[in-house]
Amino acid sequence: MRAIAIPKAMIALGLVGLALLAFPYVASSYQTILLSYGLVMAIAALAFNVLLGYTGLLSFGHSAYFGTAAYVAGFVVKYLHATSMEAFLVGGLGSGGVIAALFGFICVRYTKIFFSILTLALSQVLWSLALKFFWVTGGTDGIRVPTPSLLSGIIPSSGDKVAFLAHGYYYYVLVVFGLSLAVMWLIVHSPFGKSLEAIRDNEVRAEFIGIRVRRHRWIAFVISGAFTGLAGALWAPLNGLATPEALYWPFSGEIVFMTVLGGFRTFTGPAVGAVVFNYLKAYAVGRTEYWQLLLGVILVILVLVMPAGIMGALARFAGKPRRD
Repeated sequence: MRAIAIPKAMIALGLVGLALLAFPYVASSYQTILLSYGLVMAIAALAFNVLLGYTGLLSFGHSAYFGTAAYVAGFVVKYLHATSMEAFLVGGLGSGGVIAALFGFICVRYTKIFFSILTLALSQVLWSLALKFFWVTGGTDGIRVPTPSLLSGIIPSSGDKVAFLAHGYYYYVLVVFGLSLAVMWLIVHSPFGKSLEAIRDNEVRAEFIGIRVRRHRWIAFVISGAFTGLAGALWAPLNGLATPEALYWPFSGEIVFMTVLGGFRTFTGPAVGAVVFNYLKAYAVGRTEYWQLLLGVILVILVLVMPAGIMGALARFAGKPRRD
């Protein structure tokens, strides 16, 4: 019988999956929780890249969907007295999708710098509201998001919170990350995803062959916002608080940088960039009070050395095309 050839990409994906599954047993609780943060931000970066890498739209307002979802998790606890993680996720997906649908209706009418500035301005409206309506949002103090129950209590959340976050919650995040990765891969490799690439490469030609450009951009915007909201809902219990900082424009800038760092011309690049950026930021904060300067210098050097991002550099080193 002829041997079945297994693609190298499948082998690499399997090895990465095994490493992620084994990580809590070989690393400290701190390192595992840090990786959970990285996986959460990887979902947000992958969602952002649906716009940047595949549609050609640079948004500076993705903190709006991320932060709104985090606040929704806090509202579910505060006003509905529920701590179900599944309720957080539904609220995050819904709030991110709804806000993106509203903002996208306005933003997709424009392109290039006009689109970018408009997304930034709209996101800052939400940040201002979070500060002004302090009796609802808690103002600068934010809203507490306690340890949630997972799968209707099947995974116990009582006891040591650190142990819970480093094991039960880590695997929960890992499963949601895997499902999000698979769904977004199917989206960008579907006929709809190919239409987005056609719009990115040549909007006029795409319109001539019958692609409804504005509608496709709006749908991509909603998908991107919904998955970013999902990431925000996962982030809230890790952070323990939903605060206005999650809605502020520097948070959007971090999502942009993660995507560019990993390589926005590849599908997996943003996820890799998110994990690397998260570790770089954590170590920079722990080393010096001037961590922003240190982190900025490191990231600028990395971008200069690897202009195509981490995954682009690896692909070039292996002699392969950059697009997955």
